[in-house]
Amino acid sequence: MTEKQLTYDDLLITPAHVYEQMGYHGEQPDEATRSEVSAVIGEVRPWLRPQFCYFVSRELPAFDMGNIILRQLRGSEAYVLFICTSGAEYERYQQRLKEQADMVRIFIADALGSVVAERCADQMEQHLQQSIDKLRWHHTNRFSPGYCGWHVSQQQLLFPLFQGHTCGVSLTESSLMLPIKSVSGIIGVGPDVRHLDYTCGLCNFEKCYKRKRVK
Repeated sequence: MTEKQLTYDDLLITPAHVYEQMGYHGEQPDEATRSEVSAVIGEVRPWLRPQFCYFVSRELPAFDMGNIILRQLRGSEAYVLFICTSGAEYERYQQRLKEQADMVRIFIADALGSVVAERCADQMEQHLQQSIDKLRWHHTNRFSPGYCGWHVSQQQLLFPLFQGHTCGVSLTESSLMLPIKSVSGIIGVGPDVRHLDYTCGLCNFEKCYKRKRVK
């Protein structure tokens, strides 16, 4: 099991990442909104401690992932199961904003939390690649329950494989991760796999965050 704690600065987040998540695709919000985004980042930056954990399995776990993901994993020598999270403190921060009924900052914090979780997963991928470089292996895209035909209920099969080492992330009965701003899933590794552009033409899930990224 590989586990690592990060800082906000490790994630290399720019305001543009947050604006994109907020819906300003290729544009900037007005000055007041930019100021609020900077304020939220300033509040979060000193104490944010996102984390990731992952382990390698030589065998593909008995998930019902569907053909889209299975095709992408074809040729893998091993499989990496991962969890990345913005952390419990960030969840408490969001709750405090809700108690204050600050709707603008609630919206910004929601967008920032999604960016934090995704950038944490990006850092996890980089860490993984460094560990397999010596084998001259590559890795596939990462795939998560809830996307590409892999039902979110499969989280109930994924999480027990970590044997309690889940970076503090837990599951509700409905398979929602807590903290909410978390990402989990699988990556294939081996000499004959590739990281591809996300093939949104093969998937009809309109609300996918990757679909937003490639538009």
